[in-house]
Amino acid sequence: MINTSQLQVRTEIDELSQILDWFDQLQQPSIPTAVWLQCQTALAEGFTNAVRHAHKGKSIDTTITIDVTIQAHALEVRIWDQGPAFDLAPAMAAAQQLTDQEAIGGRGLVLLKRMADRVSYIRTPDNRNCLLIIKEYTPLT
Repeated sequence: MINTSQLQVRTEIDELSQILDWFDQLQQPSIPTAVWLQCQTALAEGFTNAVRHAHKGKSIDTTITIDVTIQAHALEVRIWDQGPAFDLAPAMAAAQQLTDQEAIGGRGLVLLKRMADRVSYIRTPDNRNCLLIIKEYTPLT
């Protein structure tokens, strides 16, 4: 059983409510609630980072594409942006060293790493970036 769905939105924070509504429609009874909520939070963080950082200064008509693939034991979220190339590993390491727990921003990458089993960010030949978030789970029966 593999179920894949895609949504394309504009580069605007206000699109987050539409994204979360769409994501909720994909929920399946076999996915534990805690896993679903972690993926929902990771999706929100990833989208917000794409809008605020990858697409900073770009037109709101620049699109962000989100793919969700639900497999029997894993949920995969791909967030495609059109920003400049970005090296996730050093940014993730720097974010984990943040000591200011009261900081308003800068913790999104740490949240992503904590909630997902795997996180990667790659540049594709067509000059897009793909944030891949994978969360594995034991299905409910």
